[in-house]
Amino acid sequence: MNIKILSRNPKLYSTQRLVEAAKKRKHNVQVIDIIIEKRRPNIYYKQEYIKDVDAVIPRIGASVTFYGTAVVRQFEMMGAFTTVGSEALVRSRDKLRSLQVLSRAKIGLPKTVFTNYSKEVEGIIKQVGGVPLVIKLLEGTQGLGVVLAETKNAAESVIEAFNGLQARVIVQEFVKEAKGADIRAFVIDGQVVGAMKRQGKEGEFRSNLHRGGSADIIELTDEEEIAAVKAVKTMGLAVAGVDMLQSERGPLILEVNSSPGLEGIEAATGKDIARYIIRYIEKNI
Repeated sequence: MNIKILSRNPKLYSTQRLVEAAKKRKHNVQVIDIIIEKRRPNIYYKQEYIKDVDAVIPRIGASVTFYGTAVVRQFEMMGAFTTVGSEALVRSRDKLRSLQVLSRAKIGLPKTVFTNYSKEVEGIIKQVGGVPLVIKLLEGTQGLGVVLAETKNAAESVIEAFNGLQARVIVQEFVKEAKGADIRAFVIDGQVVGAMKRQGKEGEFRSNLHRGGSADIIELTDEEEIAAVKAVKTMGLAVAGVDMLQSERGPLILEVNSSPGLEGIEAATGKDIARYIIRYIEKNI
């Protein structure tokens, strides 16, 4: 098959692993920097038009979501199979919309309030159960733009500061029993193929590996596995990473990531996740 990987950086671990896995399965594979020739209505790369594409693997960063989605949509119109559909990509990148979709499907979530520069800060704090609480920028990624406010004064100050900057935020309850850890479940084609528990470094409530956290393999409970698979299906995705918290009232979904990194999950589980993705493509072509 002829497979294209949409990525800004061919040297990234995830991109390299996907190339390696595709070549091992005897496929033709090419990495395309999706910024090139973005004004052309056709897919044009390095002075030639892209054609005869069987499948596309989008590895699109948050900063180029709008244009990256347009490229994925163009490939879809050309009849290529894509591991992440354009509509599902847009839906997953909108944190507020994602939470609304998941909530409608009755999937467990932390108590969450969206504030559009509201001055009713005290009311917002009460809605999520008081302090401590977590404040997140809607546009934040990899733990950036996420603040833990441990006191009422701190929460009011941070929310008011974001309001002053006209930055839209969501305010969520802080799940104490999670103890600074979360779970990343990697779902492909309706099955959890790997899961890891990420623990924030000492003094850090964010468990992101980019923030210095650690990760270990974990076996999900039936409830956690069902929640992860349902969340991915609800978002219209087939390949995704699901971040969730372990709480006294069951698993609580934080986010469904449409371009999850492979390095952490492969290191923690010892599994060839890239191979699972290529086999998923083979099954659908």
